[in-house]
Amino acid sequence: MTQSNAYIWLVSIMVAWGLNVVALKVLVDEFSPVAMTSMRILTAGAVVLSVLALQRKQLVPGMKDIGVIVLISLFNIVGHHYFLSIGLKGTTAVNTGLILGLIPILTAIAAVIFLRARLTLLKFFGIIIGFAGVFLVMAAGGSGEIQVAAGDWYILMAAITQAISFVLIKKISTDLDVFVLTGWMMVFGAVMLAVISLLTEPGGYQTLVQGEAYHYMIFFSSAFIATGIGHMIYNNAIRLIGPSESAVFTNLNLLFSITGAALLLGEPVYLGQIAGFALIVAGVLGGSGFMDHWFQRKKTFVK
Repeated sequence: MTQSNAYIWLVSIMVAWGLNVVALKVLVDEFSPVAMTSMRILTAGAVVLSVLALQRKQLVPGMKDIGVIVLISLFNIVGHHYFLSIGLKGTTAVNTGLILGLIPILTAIAAVIFLRARLTLLKFFGIIIGFAGVFLVMAAGGSGEIQVAAGDWYILMAAITQAISFVLIKKISTDLDVFVLTGWMMVFGAVMLAVISLLTEPGGYQTLVQGEAYHYMIFFSSAFIATGIGHMIYNNAIRLIGPSESAVFTNLNLLFSITGAALLLGEPVYLGQIAGFALIVAGVLGGSGFMDHWFQRKKTFVK
């Protein structure tokens, strides 16, 4: 991937990530959610490490790096994917995609708290607008009435833990290649999720052999394309064009998750969700720092 085609790759991966929300909704309705998630993440980790092995990269982390991997995995893999899988059992794919759209704003908040990033006026108003959008989405629920589904809170926790993990990756220094870090995070996180499943889902792994052929096609597509290759592409895009511009593309993730849920799952889309979508997009543009970055680039160009 080069800087010139990074945008094409980002659009492609946002399609995959948007449709992955639909895929996960199908999978958690068929299999025990945590057991399925542990195997899906383990498969994705194996994909990442296999790609890196073909590139002849150093794959074995040192003892210091293992501690970093485990710490970040607790948030990026265990927390995020646990809450996501449980939440999807109690809410719609439409709501899930919209609430996850808050991640860039939550990351900006976490950066202000933990990295002492500057909170500009545009960021502040973007954060407020983004949260207003999520409130509308959660209030609209799955019936268009004013209610909050229990699963929505779990999805919100999934977004929060993901945002914290992004800040941890930035804050904790390590010499480990970011792709190697990603692969081992998935492996360690999958093992921890497996333990959680064994403790909370008796017979959970037995459900994994009771699906239809198309369930396994969805499972491997999610693991290989969306989770494994997808994270490698997105991380590389951040390196090439920066986090602010990359974050803007998550708005496409929202669009494709809503469209996919409506067309493939037949989920209705209500006015409150559409209004929430518009506010979240506006909030991401302001709250993620993209608008500050854009104005700064324009000012520099004019000079």
